Amino acid sequence: MIKTLRYAAFTTDPAGGNKAGVVPDADGLTDRQMLGIAAELGYPETAFLTALSEGERRYRVRYFAPAMEVPFCGHATIAAAVAVAERSGPGELVFETNAGTVPVAVAAGPDGVLRATLTSVEPHTAEIAPAELTEALAALRWSADELDPTLPPRVAYAGARHLVLAAGTRERLAELDYDVERLTTFMTAHQLITLQLVWPASATVYHVRDPFPVGGVFEDPATGAAAAAFGAYLRELGRVPEEAELTLHQGEDMGSPGELRVELHAGDPRVRVSGAAVRLPD
Repeated sequence: MIKTLRYAAFTTDPAGGNKAGVVPDADGLTDRQMLGIAAELGYPETAFLTALSEGERRYRVRYFAPAMEVPFCGHATIAAAVAVAERSGPGELVFETNAGTVPVAVAAGPDGVLRATLTSVEPHTAEIAPAELTEALAALRWSADELDPTLPPRVAYAGARHLVLAAGTRERLAELDYDVERLTTFMTAHQLITLQLVWPASATVYHVRDPFPVGGVFEDPATGAAAAAFGAYLRELGRVPEEAELTLHQGEDMGSPGELRVELHAGDPRVRVSGAAVRLPD
């Protein structure tokens, strides 16, 4: 029997954050079986782990949304790392993903809650062509004058591709009513996993939302991969110092609030994303 664990990531409240499935022993499962398990569970992503070596805490990890496999998923990484730590103790882990090697550290906080910190693959950003931006906005049912001109649209990558669009107001971010078919077609054509919609509450605090129709999910409640990409985006724009810590609030407009911490360190192009995860009843 295939054992599937359930977690809420980027939260200490089981009612909040982003739900993830974790299959701790996926050895021998086919792609079709993994996709079927993810679709049946219905969470934004499920992580499938296969131990690569006895005692080294190194795992091959694959991530499936209900409608597709994704190269990397942050919230399912946090959940999977906490699941491993609950079984074999906190410490250092290594996840070999389709996007590359992702180190993860798990530690218990003063409250006893396990928190994980992932280190992304090397990130980068790219500009988006005007015609592509026009199509993305049309699919979102946003207009160009609703964007924040100080945070230009970019495609950002830290294991998966995300289109970063900054809303000019918190009210614009709070209203999400996009054309599902049109946005899915656009995202598929440009190999985007989510749109990272952001609004700056301050220089270090952001509210974010992530449409995820290509995965079969209208909106992702807390998106660690996009958070890492967004940290890289801010650094490449020169909006943050070399050493910076950001807080991203996500899921509030869905009634499932989560908190993601993003760290940037001088001399290291990679981005760290941290959060808690709590086990849900089987």
